[in-house]
Amino acid sequence: MLSYSGQTLHPDSTRFRPLDGLSESVIAAACSRVGQRVLHVDRRNYYAGNWASFTFNGLLSWIEEYKQAGQSEEAVREDWKEKLEEGEEALALSSMDTSISNLEVFCYASEEPEEEEVAAAAAWSVPQTPDSEGEVERCLLESSSVEEEEPVVASDEASPASGPDAGAEQTQPEGQEREVPSQIEETQGEAWQASPSPAERQPEPKKKITYTKIVKEGRRFNIDLVSKLMFSRGSLVDLLIKSNVSRYAEFKNVTRILTYRNGKVEQVPCSRADVFGSKQLTVVEKRMLMKFLTFCLDFEQHPEEYQDFSEHSFWDFLQTKKLTENLQHFILHSIAMVIPEVGTVEGLRATQHFLRCLGRYGNTPFLFPLYGLGEIPQCFCRMCAVFGGIYCLRHSVQCLVLDKESGKCKAVIDTHGQRISCSHFVVEDGYIGADQRKNTDSRQISRAVLITDRSILPSDSEQQISLVTVPPVEPGGPLVRIIELCSSTMTCMLDTYLVHLTCSSASGSAQEDLAPVVSRLFHTPASPGEEPAEGEEESRGPTVLWALYFNMRDTSAVDRSSYDLPSNVHVCASPDTALGSDHSIKLAEAVFRQLLPDEEFCPPAPNPEDIIYDGDGPQGEGPGFEEAAPAEGAGAQGGESAGRQEGKEAVGETKGAGESVTPETGAGDEPSPTSDE
Repeated sequence: MLSYSGQTLHPDSTRFRPLDGLSESVIAAACSRVGQRVLHVDRRNYYAGNWASFTFNGLLSWIEEYKQAGQSEEAVREDWKEKLEEGEEALALSSMDTSISNLEVFCYASEEPEEEEVAAAAAWSVPQTPDSEGEVERCLLESSSVEEEEPVVASDEASPASGPDAGAEQTQPEGQEREVPSQIEETQGEAWQASPSPAERQPEPKKKITYTKIVKEGRRFNIDLVSKLMFSRGSLVDLLIKSNVSRYAEFKNVTRILTYRNGKVEQVPCSRADVFGSKQLTVVEKRMLMKFLTFCLDFEQHPEEYQDFSEHSFWDFLQTKKLTENLQHFILHSIAMVIPEVGTVEGLRATQHFLRCLGRYGNTPFLFPLYGLGEIPQCFCRMCAVFGGIYCLRHSVQCLVLDKESGKCKAVIDTHGQRISCSHFVVEDGYIGADQRKNTDSRQISRAVLITDRSILPSDSEQQISLVTVPPVEPGGPLVRIIELCSSTMTCMLDTYLVHLTCSSASGSAQEDLAPVVSRLFHTPASPGEEPAEGEEESRGPTVLWALYFNMRDTSAVDRSSYDLPSNVHVCASPDTALGSDHSIKLAEAVFRQLLPDEEFCPPAPNPEDIIYDGDGPQGEGPGFEEAAPAEGAGAQGGESAGRQEGKEAVGETKGAGESVTPETGAGDEPSPTSDE
């Protein structure tokens, strides 16, 4: 991260752009990789914009910032007018980010101190009252008298007499001689009966998770603002492999795909092994499902099967295939993952894409990055920084300087009053004011983030990463997608789960859209810290400890012509509701083609050991080397956590549920096929 030194920058070929989301980070990395000068700024104090990941404490600060931003507007400087020259005019950018709305926070965990803290405090704070002082003195005297008799009591055999009381033991009656040992035997028997065998021992109850505990372990959380997964053969994974950016991150397989049906959560059989090993399907259903999925893999080769339904919905097409209601539900909601009204061809393509992604890295088509989805933009930021990109956080652009004759953007003026020349300007939609929008219509995404105490579908392994699809609860309602993350993803603390819910907004409020689903699948206590009744815990869903609801603007469907902007100003859309990131990657490549039509998009970065230097010139200057070398400390400019996993070995094989994978092969080669592929 670099800051201005007070000098005005006038690079001749700078691609100046605010740092925000995934598309912008990819464009910056692609331009920097082919030798262009990139200045990457952001008005926030963190990377990735609305694609960011936060610790729990960082998320609380983010919530507070948005609440304060809605109450007070930022003061706008007017001294930028002095920077304009003859034949120029200014175009002001929005100083307020209005992409997030309807923030609501609910805490259901007890706010009492932790049990360990209470016990420690009690041990060190014994009240000293006259009564207690006498009681303590009496207990000390009794304990000393017991210690004196302890050697005699502990001995089962007669010991030699010694001392002034020698011979006293022989004069005692026989009944008194065995009185103490008999008491000991009785006590030892009771103690033996009180200690059960290992097989009879009950499992220790889970420790109560309080809000204090969550805050204390807040750094173990990495909470994404955007909830997505990575298709193993999607555009994002292909780009990570091609560009060698995959070396900066590590990933885990999504271990299971679930669905909500008939009031309960069920596992969906996806691969061939899952289908034939499923106990939910009959033998006939297994054959029917395998036959249909085999057809979907190459449905283009059999047009006669679906041409008559090209104008009909995918749901109508499924009903003609003699599939049971059970299979129709699995295919529509959990494999194709589309709404019933979608067209037949689109539904078949979605099913085909799902099936082709199976087996590349695991038993499901999806990967999830360790430490959260916010790692991906930071990985591309790191690549940009390695090849000379400059990053400035807590720094914003106030206005664009336009040439009246050509109508193009020739410079920008930042909030410090500095004028910086540029040839292109790439900006996130949130910076564009209402005056530059011809079409103000945009969709809204409803999001919820939950911290729960156990999995939505308990199994033998607690380290499960699950994708759950919930059909519309009411007719016309939205399809809700749930991603449940365990602690092995480095996104939550031990003994908790991080749950993301996403859907297209129907009512305008995320809490109104998602509360019906939360109430059906989870338990929300009536009061903070409420304990379940005996025998009730297993019958109800996971308990919600903390919840956040908010809406995020979705401008993925807004066309370039909807903005009244110069031709060299390129707008990147905000995150969409899709499960994958294909739209963002395609948008980044399209903008790059407009900027540099003759250059390759994100060519592979060289390995450090393959770089050859000519002469003793400084590293990082073009004439002195064949390939740009990572300068010392440059990686930190692209995000500290982006480089945590640098140097991991390439993995192209199926991994177990508890292992991580790095989708990295040489120069974009395909990984070795797996047995499930």
